[in-house]
Amino acid sequence: MSKATRDIAVVVPTYNERDNLEPLAREVLASPLRPRLIVVDDHSPDGTGRLAEELARRNSHLRVIHRPLKLGLGTAYIAGFRRALDEGAQRIVTMDADFSHHPRYLTALVESSDRWGLVIGSRYVPGGGALNCGLGRRVLSRSANLFARTMLGLRVQDCTAGFRCYRREVLESIDLDHIFSDGYSFLIEMLYNCQQLDWPIGEIPILFEDRRQGKSKISRAEIGKALMTVLRLSLHRFRG
Repeated sequence: MSKATRDIAVVVPTYNERDNLEPLAREVLASPLRPRLIVVDDHSPDGTGRLAEELARRNSHLRVIHRPLKLGLGTAYIAGFRRALDEGAQRIVTMDADFSHHPRYLTALVESSDRWGLVIGSRYVPGGGALNCGLGRRVLSRSANLFARTMLGLRVQDCTAGFRCYRREVLESIDLDHIFSDGYSFLIEMLYNCQQLDWPIGEIPILFEDRRQGKSKISRAEIGKALMTVLRLSLHRFRG
């Protein structure tokens, strides 16, 4: 691995993920990459934030950002990005807290960032897939990806994947203050911005696993926001 990839931060937004956080943190921090783990907690009622603080007292590689209420996935990522950049990270990984993105893929994801500015852990390239996901969720995911690719001209297969590695210079090139999306559609907007700026984008295969504990955060409101985000960005694209 090149010297440039050694300073790595993993950003994990949390809301009511107490049952998943400790085993996830243990596996992430045990990675041979020796990353910093930045937990961004949105005032979880189940005590996730308190647990994160307890874990941080035991491990100097774990940081916690506490937010006063549930402010959305997109703004949580931005808070994590800013902390990671302030601390000098050269590679910034985003992943879910529920083990749907398994830490075993971290090394391959980060090493691939020597080639690409943004690397996506993808369900929809050869070797990738989804485990334990119901038919309805699979249809929704495929439909959302097809819609985003068609409307925005995105050149990747898994546009909605949250398991990503950004090179530092990619995030620095994007005006994070002007990212409009605050929910899951943030992932589509960030991908669109990266492609518009001509950053090289690649995908590596992963097996996406349905969450081990807790409830999914994807709601009808989030689906509606994603639809509106794609329509807004497609208007920008065709005007531009």
